[in-house]
Amino acid sequence: MKKDIQIPKVEGVYIAIVNEYNQVYKTQDWNAYIINDKEVALDMVLIVTSGFSENKKTSVLRKKLDKLPKKSYAKIELMPEELFAFNNQFKVTFFQGNQMFDKTYLFRKNTINLKALQPVPLMDVKGVLVK
Repeated sequence: MKKDIQIPKVEGVYIAIVNEYNQVYKTQDWNAYIINDKEVALDMVLIVTSGFSENKKTSVLRKKLDKLPKKSYAKIELMPEELFAFNNQFKVTFFQGNQMFDKTYLFRKNTINLKALQPVPLMDVKGVLVK
């Protein structure tokens, strides 16, 4: 039964951690974003994030977006630098039409840093990207 359920491969949806200036607090912050580089909107986007190491875990954060329009992005959360010593996992589930998609994005520990910045699709900024 379970083997009969097929969830298609996710393409065109990314998670990026971006280092950007916070105008309100006058600080340089790291923020996580979900990016929809598809030509269609995503419905009922569920994002579950957590961090883990060999002997520690962070709390779990859940976020829901009713709709993520085509060729757009949305902020997920602020990422304190203390979390970069953990493996940071983003489980993303969404509907495209009547089809459910699911993918886990993983930022391995110590891979989020200024030396790893690369261009981020749609955002016109640099960040650490997982496809």
